[in-house]
Amino acid sequence: MATPPPPGTPLSPPHELALIDRELAQLDARRAYLLARRDWLLRLPVPSGWGAPAPGSPARPKEASGPGAQNVLLTLGAVLLGVAALAFTLVSWGSLGIAGRSAVLAVVTAAALGAPALLLRRGLRSTAESVAAVGLLLTVLDAYAVYAVAAPGTDGTAYAAGAAAVLAALWAGYARVLPGLTVPLPAAVLTAQLPLPLAAVAAAAGPVGTGWALLATAALDAALVLLVPGVRARAAVSGLAVVSAAALGAGALLSGLSEMAPAGSAGAAAGPALLLAACAALGVAVAWREPSATAASVVGSLAGVAALGGTVRPALARDWAVLVFLLLALPLLAAVRATALPAAVRRGLTRAGAGVAALAALSALLPAVGSLGFRVAVLGEVWAATTPSREAYGPGPAAAVTLLVAAGAAGALARVLPRPEPGAVAVVLGWAGLFAAPLLCGLPVAAVLAAQLAVTAAAGACALRLGRAPGYAAAVCAAVGALNLSVAALDGRTATFAVFGLLGAGCAAGASWRPAPLPVRAGAAVLAVGYAAALAAALGALWGLAVAWWALPLLAVPAAVAAAGPRLGRVRHPAEVAAGAVGAVALLLAGLPWEPSRAALVCALAGVVCAGAAVRPERRGLGWAAGALFLAATWVRLAASGVQVPEAYTLPVTLPALAVGFVRRRRDARSSSWVAYGPGLGATLLPSLLAAWGDPHWLRPLLLGLAALAVTLLGARWRLQAPLLLGGATLAAVALHELAPYVVQVVDALPRWLPPALAGLLLLVVGATYEKRLRDARRLRDALGRLG
Repeated sequence: MATPPPPGTPLSPPHELALIDRELAQLDARRAYLLARRDWLLRLPVPSGWGAPAPGSPARPKEASGPGAQNVLLTLGAVLLGVAALAFTLVSWGSLGIAGRSAVLAVVTAAALGAPALLLRRGLRSTAESVAAVGLLLTVLDAYAVYAVAAPGTDGTAYAAGAAAVLAALWAGYARVLPGLTVPLPAAVLTAQLPLPLAAVAAAAGPVGTGWALLATAALDAALVLLVPGVRARAAVSGLAVVSAAALGAGALLSGLSEMAPAGSAGAAAGPALLLAACAALGVAVAWREPSATAASVVGSLAGVAALGGTVRPALARDWAVLVFLLLALPLLAAVRATALPAAVRRGLTRAGAGVAALAALSALLPAVGSLGFRVAVLGEVWAATTPSREAYGPGPAAAVTLLVAAGAAGALARVLPRPEPGAVAVVLGWAGLFAAPLLCGLPVAAVLAAQLAVTAAAGACALRLGRAPGYAAAVCAAVGALNLSVAALDGRTATFAVFGLLGAGCAAGASWRPAPLPVRAGAAVLAVGYAAALAAALGALWGLAVAWWALPLLAVPAAVAAAGPRLGRVRHPAEVAAGAVGAVALLLAGLPWEPSRAALVCALAGVVCAGAAVRPERRGLGWAAGALFLAATWVRLAASGVQVPEAYTLPVTLPALAVGFVRRRRDARSSSWVAYGPGLGATLLPSLLAAWGDPHWLRPLLLGLAALAVTLLGARWRLQAPLLLGGATLAAVALHELAPYVVQVVDALPRWLPPALAGLLLLVVGATYEKRLRDARRLRDALGRLG
């Protein structure tokens, strides 16, 4: 189109007319083209989406789309045709002769298989798919008709295998002739799964033969997925073929394993082993070609281990067979460094080897742990030399060897993989193998204890030197080994003192080694305190003391920890906590059975230990514990001596409490006298007042009154609220107690009308001077408030 000149450009009339005529001619040509295009579009077949609402018009909701409704109709039509064909073949077949039957099926099948070609040319793809499905069903009916008419005496399973093979080939060829159809090729793949398994069943091939048939079919499925040309064809069959290959391969693997398990000799295991080896080759081959088939490599590797180990398993004991399987898994673990292998194969081999090694280690760990668990029987008869016999510890050293080999494999992985888990696993398995080996080998008791002490010491050294995960694993192993050794050492006196002493010394040395991680040092400190307490209890038992008197040597442990104090460094807190637990055990033992003199002695000694620790500024809080223990010792001793005077129990509380309150008031003059002196004064005044009211003698009220008067005067002198009120109230109560008999006599002597009269007069006086009494009460309250 010609571009008009810019506005304001002068043009001559003839030139402007020529420009307008040219623009109009171009518009006419464009309109003629659009009208011709519209006529051509109107002559096309009406599509399913024709008649969509114009923009801006309200759209009506549709419950089903055009293609969806079409597919439903076609599916229903194909199903009805299939039902009709089945009815015709199975029900109405006998009304026609042999020629009529053949003619009808041939004509209908040919028509059903040839119609999709015409439908595809006309663009009716969905209709062609439905008709093709009906045609495939008719071919199945043709095969049945041939069997019923031409070969009725043939074995049905064998005929089904042959018919499935022929139909799979025909359907695959049909899919190749009409590549636009999607139904025939998946149907051919599904049908191709049947011939070999059915042939094996027909030939009574047994589990191994059936497994070979399943494996061969799975191999064909895998080849179909990996080697079929064309993206569209591979997409049509890959899903079905992958699922079929996995299912049939699993069936072949189970067939081999089910026959391998009960095999009693190498010859009987040869057939299943060969099948498992073929499964292994197929799985690894698939993973070699397909980068995402790691699972196939894992399953294949496991099948290979089962095939090799299954042939030698019948000739070995169970524990040694486990070792053989572990040795077969070690080359698979070495694949982690074989960078020349495909990634899927390398991952599968490594994971399969790790799985076999883990199962083997777990299988060996159970008898090792069981052999150590037999030592619990020693607790029933301590120092009775009742060590279980050699047979109680397990079948032999095979479990220990397996654990050590598994530990070596985990250690090799730890040097390759940048992760802490293999190192921790190697430490645990190595400790378990070395610790259980002396027991499983049946060595003498002294040799077993010596070897296990060495293993425990080595585990402790590893805990002090290794990194986080392996070091902590070694610490747990050392602690478990130490506890197990402690139980075993209770079988004899010499063993008890030797093992407890060596373990305690080792724990103390580990706790003092500063480069070690703090949690490991803290655990070692706790164990050291525990072994010191165990030695103290063992000494008590050796001296022939009753269990309750073991509390005395046990208190030496918290005393030693308290004396060490700051020299313990960063492990001081866990050591003191453990020492406190030992002291609590000593107090409990002192009361079983209850004997006041022993309980008072132990409480007093425990109070001395707490008081000694409270001397240091950072442990002042233990002074309260010391005071409570001293008080408990005093009360227990007084109760044992038959003392019933309450002041004997309260004054030991009051005097220290008043001293503490005095010191607090000197340091903080703003603290209340109720907080400083109230608890101490109340601890003695209240129990003494209750005792005085029930005491018929004059001495206790006199002494209590004098003490209350002194407290009241001191409170008034130093303007302290708590002593003033507590002393005054106690003094008034004592005076009331002393005057009560005389008041009763006077009241009895007065006339009966006089008390009400006096009460009424008192009320009148109070009512007349009410305002003045309120002012006096407020002044009294303010005066008391100004007191300390």
